[in-house]
Amino acid sequence: MAECVPGADEETSDSLASEKREARLRKFRELHFKRNEARKLNHQEVVEEDKRLKLPANWEAKKARIEWELAEDKKKKECADKGEDYHRVKLLEIGADDAERWEKKKKKKNPDPGFSGYAEAQLRQYQRLTKQIKPDMESYERQREECGKDFHPTSNTLIHGTHVPSSEGIDRMVEDVEKQIEKRAKYSRRRAYNDDADIDYINERNAKFNKKAERFYGKYTAEIKQNLERGTAV
Repeated sequence: MAECVPGADEETSDSLASEKREARLRKFRELHFKRNEARKLNHQEVVEEDKRLKLPANWEAKKARIEWELAEDKKKKECADKGEDYHRVKLLEIGADDAERWEKKKKKKNPDPGFSGYAEAQLRQYQRLTKQIKPDMESYERQREECGKDFHPTSNTLIHGTHVPSSEGIDRMVEDVEKQIEKRAKYSRRRAYNDDADIDYINERNAKFNKKAERFYGKYTAEIKQNLERGTAV
């Protein structure tokens, strides 16, 4: 009986199968490696997220502030070593856009146009007073326990005469009223009236106008006035 010798086709098929198997194993090892890397990165992210959650709420602002202060101290030291004025160098480094933005922010922070009406003045007063109010949670909880279901009033709740202000609130109101009276007294001072001064006005508004005209044009009209008083005006 003749022996069966494998042909070239069988050797080729075995070689292709071996290459495919090696390729699959290599692909499997790559996927296994990527999975381990992803698991490692996920674990690191979880740890970092846990650290961030345990930090104070304003940690980022504090960190930025500390970094800014360190940079400022370093800049001051460099200017001192070079014999330069730190504030002058700082101003030279500010661009025109930053300076304009800073001016707009400063104006927006205190946009007080002066007295333009009683409604606007009352609104500014209200905003100033409400900014000073600080909630007292202990008093709030105590009042809620004392009032019970009447703490949140309805249409059937009797409110008038049930609230008694605290002594601290009364003292705060008295202090604010005294400050208002003192401030108002500074701006409502009337100028002393001179009985010997010439009366060239018909009312207070006209007197203010004449004083303003005298301040701007008095030196040009002095000679005309003198001639009119002497009766020598042409």
